[in-house]
Amino acid sequence: MADIRRMFDPKTIALIGASERENSTGRNLLRNLLPTNGRERTIYPVNPNSKSVFNLECFPSVSAIPGAVDLAVIVSPAPTVPPVVEECAHAGAQGVLIISGGFREAGPEGEKLEQEVSAIAKRHGLRILGPNSLGLVRPHIGLNATPLKANPEKGNIAFISQSGAFGRALLDWGMDVHIGFSMFASLGSMIDIDFGDLIDFLGQDAQTRSIMLYIEEEVGDVKQFASAARGFARNKPIVVLKPPRRTARADPALSHTGQMATHERVYDAVFKRVGVVRVKSAADLFNTAGVLEARHLPKGTRLMIITNASGLGVVATNALNEIGGRLAKCSEENEQKFRATLPSHWKPTNPMDILRDADVERYERVVRICLADSGVDGVLVIFTVQDVAGPDELAQAIVRLAREAWKPILTTWVGGGDVQQARKILLKNNVPTYVTPEEAVRTYFYMYSYERNLELMHETPSDLPVDQAPPKNNLKTLIRKAAAAGRTVLTEEESKRFLINYGIPTVKTYMAHTPEQSVGAAKALGYPLVLKVASPDITYKSDVGGVITGINSEEELRAEYDRLLKRVTESCPDATITGVTVQKMIEKIDYEVILGAKKDEDFGSVILFGMGGTSVEIFQDFGVELPPLNQTLARRLMEETKVYRLLKGYRGKPPADLKKLEQIIVSFSNMIIDFPEIAEVDINPIAITGGTAYALDARIVIDKECLESTTPYPHLIITPYPTKYVMTWRMTDGTEVLLRPIKPEDEPMEHEMLTSLSEKTLRERFFQAIKHITHEMHIRFCNIDYDREMAIV
Repeated sequence: MADIRRMFDPKTIALIGASERENSTGRNLLRNLLPTNGRERTIYPVNPNSKSVFNLECFPSVSAIPGAVDLAVIVSPAPTVPPVVEECAHAGAQGVLIISGGFREAGPEGEKLEQEVSAIAKRHGLRILGPNSLGLVRPHIGLNATPLKANPEKGNIAFISQSGAFGRALLDWGMDVHIGFSMFASLGSMIDIDFGDLIDFLGQDAQTRSIMLYIEEEVGDVKQFASAARGFARNKPIVVLKPPRRTARADPALSHTGQMATHERVYDAVFKRVGVVRVKSAADLFNTAGVLEARHLPKGTRLMIITNASGLGVVATNALNEIGGRLAKCSEENEQKFRATLPSHWKPTNPMDILRDADVERYERVVRICLADSGVDGVLVIFTVQDVAGPDELAQAIVRLAREAWKPILTTWVGGGDVQQARKILLKNNVPTYVTPEEAVRTYFYMYSYERNLELMHETPSDLPVDQAPPKNNLKTLIRKAAAAGRTVLTEEESKRFLINYGIPTVKTYMAHTPEQSVGAAKALGYPLVLKVASPDITYKSDVGGVITGINSEEELRAEYDRLLKRVTESCPDATITGVTVQKMIEKIDYEVILGAKKDEDFGSVILFGMGGTSVEIFQDFGVELPPLNQTLARRLMEETKVYRLLKGYRGKPPADLKKLEQIIVSFSNMIIDFPEIAEVDINPIAITGGTAYALDARIVIDKECLESTTPYPHLIITPYPTKYVMTWRMTDGTEVLLRPIKPEDEPMEHEMLTSLSEKTLRERFFQAIKHITHEMHIRFCNIDYDREMAIV
């Protein structure tokens, strides 16, 4: 599809539906388009029923306009839009903005019109913003293609909204408090241009420093969204508000993972992976977007709360606890300094109540000590008027401290007219200030989340010894045979073949169809044993009495075999029972975890790790990530859970081999990458005993629709390492070398190579003088998006 830059910086604009009629959309739009801030821009009104509009020549059609059109803006009724778009394409228009409503939101007829417009755009390579869009504003170039009655101020925040009504409300609010914008765009029905397109555009826009998104339903092209956000989030903070989805999933999940990895949890995982900060309210959007470009972001969640009113300190503490932050604790040495500063009856606590008689000097001294303490990641200063410290004088003191500080200072000046000037002083000097402590605390946590997301993007993974391409043709055949038999669920034994192929340890499992076969399996395995029902129709075996443990003899085995089948048949009379699995029982299990995957309807395959066992859905202790995973991402996925703390050793139990668990998760990720046919999979539990991990049970659900797909990685939004470009090359002297795409794990070797080069060589290589290669530069070179760029080493 064509580039969108011309339509977003147009020299010529056609307004189809221009009018002089009072309060009409065509009139309001024309009124906004005419001021151009000194830019050379020609406006062509189009209306077959008028000769002129506001003394401008009016054209009967787009084709009658002399010359090319960069942007066509359509406000005519919905039924007229498809032929107008066709005409715009033939006239050579670069892009079309459709303000008109009456499309899919109006019912089947409107949906049909929308499909017509989409087909025309694809046929001609025409870019479309809308339909049902509120329009487009770029204050720095004097472009306002909306019917709004006010012009947003110039600024450095871009705002993209899927909802026109929400966009209008936030623009009005922003103009009320004098927040400036670099761009506003309303996506409307989003039949073409979507969030990914605009993030790509704004990432290269010099006037944009941060980006706010309001996502009502979906992001559009999910792969482009992820790629664009990953590409620019390092340099331009992206903040998103997305309310929960209105409609629930229609088809039931067939695994624990499918039940737990909800659409909202997947969205959280996507945003985190691509460096985007998700907030919970409209106020948080502005509060957060304005501070993420600050010089110093918090390195942790430990916040020191300083106040002259204890009640407000409690309010801030409650907000911090709710969002998952921590109260900072100063060192004993600094507590002695506080005692020397504060009255004798003062007690060292956080929130730190420095008492109602606190003057500016006391505030200043306490804040300075806190900023210097290694146990403090950030400081929140809360002030109420108590007729001792002057609000303006204290604000100026905090500004001075903030200029020197290497940690963030946030402020809340509580009150009305008495503190208005102080707030202006703080804002003018880029010190974040908020009306309530809760807003300040939430913003602090979002600042940390952004810093943490970037840190994860900048982290160098170690190179794990994981086979990237085990043989898989036999497994593809297994899936096809199951599908041909009308099955969508693989047996436990079939599912475990996948795990074995990818080096994931399992316990030896036999399938038995008779008591005699189970006895034969027992002779091979030894006692004690576990019996489990095998059925594609039973998701949770334990719930229907389909698991028996601790079988210690042949007599007991025969009796339990019959009892198990009788019990399951009574509980699930319609279930198909294919047999019983027999496996050696692990007598002493230290920990149980779950590892699973599912296909999200929007974002494709996602991976889940958490506390396992039969109570997995009760405890809901899990994290979600997107494949592909490397060692670092596997470890961070584990760290999201509470069970991770247990795995490091707890109350006499030995620690799990965390490095081995990382390898298992990375191998599992490779399996999910290789098999788009996998719709859902549970490995539950993975039992950890004496530090070693074994998969005790596995269940794979297949997606028959993917069996004939020829698209590479149709189930992934992040392209995995492109092994197809790995090749050996023979140099002219006969030396064989390996050529391959660069990968994040290469950073140490690249650092060694680049630091060995002379300043002259570096200058010639990078076309500029470079004295020091930073870690961030190495990350940029090694951690690339294989969809957008390629580097061969």
